[in-house]
Amino acid sequence: MRPAGDDHGKGASALLPGGLYLVATPIGNLRDVSLRALDTLAGAGAIACEDTRVTAKLLARHGISRPLIAYHDHNAERVRPRLLERLQAGEAIALVSDAGSPLIADPGFKLVRETVARGIPVTAVPGPSAAVAALQLSGLPADRFFFAGFLPAKPTARRKSLSEIAGVPGTLIFFETAPRLARALADMAEIFGPRPAAVARELTKMFEEVRRGPLPDLARHYGEAGPPKGEMVVVVAPPDNHPGATDVDGALRTALARLSPSAAAAEVARATGTSRRELYRRALELKPK
Repeated sequence: MRPAGDDHGKGASALLPGGLYLVATPIGNLRDVSLRALDTLAGAGAIACEDTRVTAKLLARHGISRPLIAYHDHNAERVRPRLLERLQAGEAIALVSDAGSPLIADPGFKLVRETVARGIPVTAVPGPSAAVAALQLSGLPADRFFFAGFLPAKPTARRKSLSEIAGVPGTLIFFETAPRLARALADMAEIFGPRPAAVARELTKMFEEVRRGPLPDLARHYGEAGPPKGEMVVVVAPPDNHPGATDVDGALRTALARLSPSAAAAEVARATGTSRRELYRRALELKPK
């Protein structure tokens, strides 16, 4: 498949070869869209998008008019077969999310999976990503990272999810809503301990802000200040990237000399950011018989 955008400005609106095109769109500043993305959107037979109003605004800004198809979590099961039929017939379909790269916290994965399974070409047109932008601005290690998406809304499920990834040896990246931000940060502080973290909001927009600090301090700040405006990305340092990190077995042995396995695991979890569940299992193994 010839890459879209190789001849920008020379018949860029000509229809593209058939296939699915995954097009990244701006996360805030509309000028962040790439020339190749504009060529692809202009040359697609149709554009599948989360919210047609959002995508229509981007297209109008750049003088593009193409048919829009709503494709989101609530209608994906019904709309996906129709998109696949059009792709199978040789049409070029562009897939976009409301902001950033498709498939990141949207229903695009199943469409790509089924498109690939049918042998239909799939092309990525890369560009903006809120997760990567927040990681870059956080000041935290970027050599290894784990994108965890949105955490569960209910506290018990949220803490369970956090416990499951507490030991991941890389920087953690989360999307979070403003109303749940303070509670999510408090749960992170309880499970991860005082790891360095950053909360990035309104990325690429006029009021872009990145607040950095230990998780307990961030939880306290947003608990007192109330929900901030805009969309949030939370970035948390790896387990071994904070002052409380230490040899886990040694810390457990010291704690077990005066505490029960459960209490020892909780104490070391707070100090090291290691999963409390894993620490409890290890504490049972280390406890003197």
